[in-house]
Amino acid sequence: MNKELEELQTHIAFQEHTIAELNTAMIDQQKQLDIFRVELRLLKEKLSELEDRGDSKPLGAAQDRPPHY
Repeated sequence: MNKELEELQTHIAFQEHTIAELNTAMIDQQKQLDIFRVELRLLKEKLSELEDRGDSKPLGAAQDRPPHY
């Protein structure tokens, strides 16, 4: 009975350790996601500014004619 109790305690300790590691990984991933969201928003704003100024070419415009024309 004592050996079984030790095995259960060991098993629970490993599970608690794994849960703590997974929690840390999730927190890190959420931080990365938050950073990516901010960067994406900034890129969208920059693209919108470029489109408003008329600096952007339509997709495929560079492929219409070779550069020597």
